[in-house]
Amino acid sequence: MNAEQVKQSIRNIPDFPVKGIQFKDLTTALREPDCLQWMRAEITKQYQSKGITKVLGVESRGFILAPSVAMDLGAGFVPIRKPGKLPAEVLEQTYQKEYGVDRIQIHKDALTAEDVVLLHDDLLATGGTMAAAIELVRRFGVKKIYVNFVVELDGLEGRKLLSDVEVSSLIHFPDK
Repeated sequence: MNAEQVKQSIRNIPDFPVKGIQFKDLTTALREPDCLQWMRAEITKQYQSKGITKVLGVESRGFILAPSVAMDLGAGFVPIRKPGKLPAEVLEQTYQKEYGVDRIQIHKDALTAEDVVLLHDDLLATGGTMAAAIELVRRFGVKKIYVNFVVELDGLEGRKLLSDVEVSSLIHFPDK
């Protein structure tokens, strides 16, 4: 298995969730054991020597791979969720998405200044969600933040919002 094979297994859904968006549906790759195992192994390999103590998954598709990568790295898993999903006290960040405004939250006791964090989500489009996640994590004064995606839509230039952290993506699509 390689990046090109995984890329070929990702389905394109036009006009979802709104007209003009070309949605990259990773479920077609995730359902294939070889693709799923390749994604997990590649992410783990990239970060195994970075001293990661917590892997944070961004709701909701970041929850698919982040826990298994955390286990592979010997790290803990922390969810970043939409409002109303976390039961204890939270920190919150509001941000602009491609098609609206949204908010994300993290438990106030989720991280410490000693943590080295890997933020993970399935796809980088415009970067708004991950930029908000980075801002949440910075409030804890962690030692280091790394960011990872399975897929990056290069044409949307979302990486520009994340220019002050190390970002990696397994698969790139040049279009929007």
